[in-house]
Amino acid sequence: MLEQRIDTLVIGGGQAGLTMSHRLKQRGIDHLVLERGRIAERWRSERWDGLMFQFPNWSVRLPEFAFPHRDPDGFSATADIIAFIEDYAAFVAPPIRCGVEVLRLRRDAAGFLAEIAGGNIAARNVVIATGPYQRPLRPALLDEHPGLFQVHASSYKNPAQLPEGAVLVVGAGASGAQIAEELMRAGRRVFLSVGRHNRLPRRYRGRDLFWWLAEMGIDQTPIEQRGPSRLLPVISGAYGGHTVDFRRFAADGVTLLGRVAAAHEGVLEITPDLVTNIANGDAYYDTFLGIVDDFVTARGLDHPGDPLARRRLPDPPCLAAPLRAVDLGAERIGSVIWATGYGLDLNWIDIPLVDADGAPRHRHGVSDVPGLYFLGLQWLSKMKSSFLSGVGDDAAALADHIAARS
Repeated sequence: MLEQRIDTLVIGGGQAGLTMSHRLKQRGIDHLVLERGRIAERWRSERWDGLMFQFPNWSVRLPEFAFPHRDPDGFSATADIIAFIEDYAAFVAPPIRCGVEVLRLRRDAAGFLAEIAGGNIAARNVVIATGPYQRPLRPALLDEHPGLFQVHASSYKNPAQLPEGAVLVVGAGASGAQIAEELMRAGRRVFLSVGRHNRLPRRYRGRDLFWWLAEMGIDQTPIEQRGPSRLLPVISGAYGGHTVDFRRFAADGVTLLGRVAAAHEGVLEITPDLVTNIANGDAYYDTFLGIVDDFVTARGLDHPGDPLARRRLPDPPCLAAPLRAVDLGAERIGSVIWATGYGLDLNWIDIPLVDADGAPRHRHGVSDVPGLYFLGLQWLSKMKSSFLSGVGDDAAALADHIAARS
């Protein structure tokens, strides 16, 4: 049963979908936004209680809509970001239907047909704005281990959620690092599995990381110039915002481990890569400091040196002599938090549009299927594409493309 016919259908009611609606309204394009849950649903249900946004307040904005704050260099709690997105929705006043999940998307003679409960919606254009964090990735290494509490970072809420005992956090990206620190500060004994990572300073020479990225134009780097690394930076806005330093974590009581490779009868096999991973993270960090130093010198900027940023704590015992195995029972580890990232979930799209790696084929959000678009993905067109402050540029370009098809 055909329920509605629309020029452009936007799927997803987070910041990307709302921004897309804003740009379409500015161009007078008839459209509808569908959201499976509530506006900003993933911010509401897939974030932990103590999460602090990793971007400083001064950098948080959406098109024609500033983020209200009292401390420009501070970092905001998730509730404040949700309120900001809700206020932006009220500002945009999008034609949105919440609680409506698109079960299937396919092509038809006139464009596309979105199957929802009880009917279908036809559209000439479709924008997929469901974000980059769709499918939690969780290894099956410990699926057969009885009595062990396991949760992906997307479902972790707070330390009280976990049973007594030590906690193993697998993955030391931005989420894993902040969760490990929260647990350590809550008095838990923490083991942190550290894989390959790109560590960056929170602040350097008096400015926040994102100030330097913008000042040097790095956040405008086009996807065509992206390097081979697909790792996201390890940064934190927690506890006032500070540089993540794994040696400091260890000095405060966290046991660092290499990558968890296997598990046999409650004993974890640890890959001997911890020293290499830490060294590579340090090298990435030092390289960035050098880039900033060169920029300051070349431009003659008045930003005093920052020798403390290059000081390094001594290697802790867990780094000097890395563990090769961990007995969960002997260490009284009762919980595992999998901070192992996310993948895309495009199985509901009944249109051939992904490459051999399962990534959607597109150029700056314009897919090779006429009328089908993507918005809000990491590096959609440039580094800042998935930033709150960057999604508006991509949405404007897609709206122009859609208008040109009319």
